[in-house]
Amino acid sequence: MSAFWSAWVTVITLAVILGCTWLLLATRKSQPHQETTEETLGHEFDGIAEYDNPLPKWWFQMFIGTVVFGLCYLVLYPGLGNYQGLLGWTSHNQWEEEIQHAEEVYKPVFAKYASLPTEELLKPENAGGLKMGQRMFANNCSLCHGSAATGAHGFPNLTDNDWLYGGDPKTIKTTITNGRVGGMPPWGAVLGEEGVRDVAHYVLSLSGAESDSEAAERGKGQFQALCTACHGADAKGLPILGAPNLTDNTWLYGGSFENIAHTIRNGRAGVMPAHKDLLSEDKINLITAYVYSLSNK
Repeated sequence: MSAFWSAWVTVITLAVILGCTWLLLATRKSQPHQETTEETLGHEFDGIAEYDNPLPKWWFQMFIGTVVFGLCYLVLYPGLGNYQGLLGWTSHNQWEEEIQHAEEVYKPVFAKYASLPTEELLKPENAGGLKMGQRMFANNCSLCHGSAATGAHGFPNLTDNDWLYGGDPKTIKTTITNGRVGGMPPWGAVLGEEGVRDVAHYVLSLSGAESDSEAAERGKGQFQALCTACHGADAKGLPILGAPNLTDNTWLYGGSFENIAHTIRNGRAGVMPAHKDLLSEDKINLITAYVYSLSNK
């Protein structure tokens, strides 16, 4: 914060506190009596009259107490621009202390399961570790994959057996640790609109979906020339590239003709963020086990 804005915040904050204090004291001083009275302020509504009585002493003292508390708080803690307070407290330092405390408390718990391979974590006696993985999945992964891990448009379903990069424990752990960057180039400029639609019909035919057979036949040659390098000659995909299998009925961005045509025309770009800097290896190990368990009951 610049010096100007720091001074601005400081002046406004103190002015409000001092202004409220002055108003409180001035109002009380202007009252000619300090005890209750039957005098009214002269206006009445629906049979209710407002009496000209001072604030009860306890109420007045409570207001004074809030002013004193506020001033003490601003001396001890940040609140006046760039002033850090006598205690030097910051939310970042408090967060680090809480994280450190949590690490000390839960590290032995994670260590209990750290040395166990994924298959062992699926056994009933290690159900506690799997539940920990489920909770960490909910905190770190459900935003994209959903709370039930069934995915969404552009985000893979983790509960089936269809995997872009492979569904074995080692591959899943690599994906969580390092992330993935998958991309399909746009072919609209190369194929033209008619070519895009022909290839879309051919892709539909690969999974047995309803398609225009003549258009699919025209699109077959274009598919073989442009798409087999990633999806394979049999169109069953290449896990090393994250290229999906086009012969099943599992679609990341939708399997309708328009969705497929849009993918061919404009391409796709998918990113799975790396979690190695966010989660310890022990935690990643438990999330891996949970994800693996979703399709391996």
